[in-house]
Amino acid sequence: MKANRLLAVVALLALAAALVWGLMLAHTPKSAPLQGQIEAREYHVSSKVPGRIEEVMVRRGDKVAAGDLLYVIDSPELNAKLMQAEGGRDAARAMQLEADSGARKQQIAAQKEQWLKAKAGLELAKTTFERVDNLFKEGVVPRQKRDEAYTQWQAAKYTEQAALAVYQMTEEGAREETKAAAAGNARMAEGAVKEVSAILADSQMRAPRGGEVSEVLLQSGELAPSGFPVVSLVDMSDAWAVFQLREDMLKDVKLGEQKTLYIPALDLRAEFKVNHIAVMGDFATWRSTESGHDFDLRTFEVELVPLKPIDGLRAGMSAIWE
Repeated sequence: MKANRLLAVVALLALAAALVWGLMLAHTPKSAPLQGQIEAREYHVSSKVPGRIEEVMVRRGDKVAAGDLLYVIDSPELNAKLMQAEGGRDAARAMQLEADSGARKQQIAAQKEQWLKAKAGLELAKTTFERVDNLFKEGVVPRQKRDEAYTQWQAAKYTEQAALAVYQMTEEGAREETKAAAAGNARMAEGAVKEVSAILADSQMRAPRGGEVSEVLLQSGELAPSGFPVVSLVDMSDAWAVFQLREDMLKDVKLGEQKTLYIPALDLRAEFKVNHIAVMGDFATWRSTESGHDFDLRTFEVELVPLKPIDGLRAGMSAIWE
């Protein structure tokens, strides 16, 4: 009889303990896992040059390295401008070469001949004047004839001086100011060619970084506006996980600490490090609390980067923070 009572008391105590334990579990808040998403660095390759797509060298899913040619834009207007700029450069170089080289040998020889001719005319005019002057002194010729001979002698003297100056100027070549101006024009024309060439180089778009082609928005023959992203690349070597946390959960998150995340698509767990914490925009982050607080809670974005590369990781995969 006593044994039955003892068993009944033990059973009653066990039932009470189980009931208390169940009530405690029912009122203990469960920590639900957080779901985030894997993101990766993206590059949108666009050109400053508007034109028609001549050729696209890649397709979605292709692996590319930095510097690989992605697509080419055909721009006849730029090709014509390049021809104009090159023509102006060649003309400016020729003018500079002419200024630096001076006159041709034939020109110098011709000017020398003109000077010698004027010099000979001067000597003849002087001799003629001396003869007329002697005749004038003897009274053979009138003063008018003497004055005419004297005037011709002086004119021949000025002609000889002018011819000598032109000969010396031709032999010396262009002035330093003329050479400097020609050199400046040549540099200006060279700059115009480089400017157009730089713009044309931007019509052949290459990969800024290695990665995988995620989008090809235009194909050959289509018109590409300036700045339109024709090809998009994703670099999975620069990937991270993004989570949105209420601010009352931030007490358990510290910058630099490690967390274990579960990737369902790969069925594996990997170590991540908290790399960035930032509040999200007000328009989407204010949430009313359900715990009786008299204030609202904001949402923060938390980024975690993997400690080592994860094979098969793709942008858009889910990440579970348990």
